[in-house]
Amino acid sequence: MGKYDDIINLPHYEPKNHKRMSMYARAAQFAPFAALTGYEDSVKETARVTNKRIEIDDEVKAILDWKLQEIQEDIFKEPIVTITYFVPDTKKSGGKYVTVTGNVKKVDEFKQVIILDKNKEIPISEVIEILVDNKDNKDM
Repeated sequence: MGKYDDIINLPHYEPKNHKRMSMYARAAQFAPFAALTGYEDSVKETARVTNKRIEIDDEVKAILDWKLQEIQEDIFKEPIVTITYFVPDTKKSGGKYVTVTGNVKKVDEFKQVIILDKNKEIPISEVIEILVDNKDNKDM
């Protein structure tokens, strides 16, 4: 006969005054202590990928300039355009390329921005592509 044979098959004790702790609560007791606050956010930020700015050549700059001039000539028609431009990242080098479509309300030469509907401003210096919807603008 073994040392614990008299108690080995008895039912598990259940306290009468409080409920049994959930598995989630039990696991939380043993969770790692976050000694470095912000460490996880820092790791995520370092892992976040940004794109490098594309340097466009003089030929592309000339094409973009020509398209902007054509848009300005027909600005009263509020031409529909699709513009791809670079948005610099605020936290690290590089950024991302964004493509938007909308009606051109104004090309502000003083501020060097293209203003689309809903007052969306796009810096001309960051634009790499302009596609003009030619449905209503046959001559562009």
